[in-house]
This record gives sequence, C-alpha cells and structure tokens, in this order.
Amino acid sequence: MIDKASALETVLLKLKKVPVGLGLDMRTYKRDRSVLILRTGEDTYVVIEDGFEQARFDENSKSLKKVLKRLLKKEFPRSNKIRVYEVDGKDLQGV
Repeated sequence: MIDKASALETVLLKLKKVPVGLGLDMRTYKRDRSVLILRTGEDTYVVIEDGFEQARFDENSKSLKKVLKRLLKKEFPRSNKIRVYEVDGKDLQGV
C-alpha cells in the first residue's frame, strides 16, 4: 500500500521498470474500484478504469500522467492509501 499523495510519482516510476505485457493494478482499500495500467509497447499504455465509471484509454508516456492524475481524483476521492499490485497482461485478455 502506498500513500495517495505520492501514488502518481510512485506508479509512474514502477511503470518505467515494468516489461512490455505486464502492468499495475491500483485499487482502493476495500478493493471495490480499480485503475489498471498495462504496458503494451515501449511508449504505449492501456488504462482501464473500473469504478464509478468504466472506460478504456490508449495513451503514450507523455499523456499518461495527465490521465492518471484525473483518474486518481475521480476513483479514489477519499482514499488515503492505495493498493498497488503487479499484473500479467496474459491473464487479462478479455478486458
């Protein structure tokens, strides 16, 4: 679990180290809302929002920070801690 205040920087640093095909799953403390980020290429990511709204975004590394900042505010408005899990893209083919 990481602090919400430092979540954006921490997640972006972890995503740079994640190999293509893997990603990160950010969830609330109760695990009822999530933001999933999968690395699909050297500079491309898929962001899947599953919480108050369901959406899918195809982003590059430049626009990823802006999208994540907006999603953190929307999906985790009262959270102080955020759970971060590493996920394998092969397990999520239907998403």
